Amino acid sequence: MSDAFLSYVAPEPADVASPCIGLCVIGEDDLCEGCARTIDEIADWSMASSAERRAVIEELPGRRTSIPRHASGDEERNGRVGRRGGA
Repeated sequence: MSDAFLSYVAPEPADVASPCIGLCVIGEDDLCEGCARTIDEIADWSMASSAERRAVIEELPGRRTSIPRHASGDEERNGRVGRRGGA
């Protein structure tokens, strides 16, 4: 076994659940269309402490003023799936 494996310390279980709603699309504003987190926040989530997770959660309400239209599935049913804003 390698020393790196032996020195690995698993993160403590965090008591703050992920805000992911399964609508994982990065929009033109570089935020996830579903949860409004950045790519870095999403990637770091599993290793983040409870305090770090709470800090992200507290920022989310100010990042978006409304839920994207396609979150309801209307655009998918109408054949208009893709990034918002453009053509």
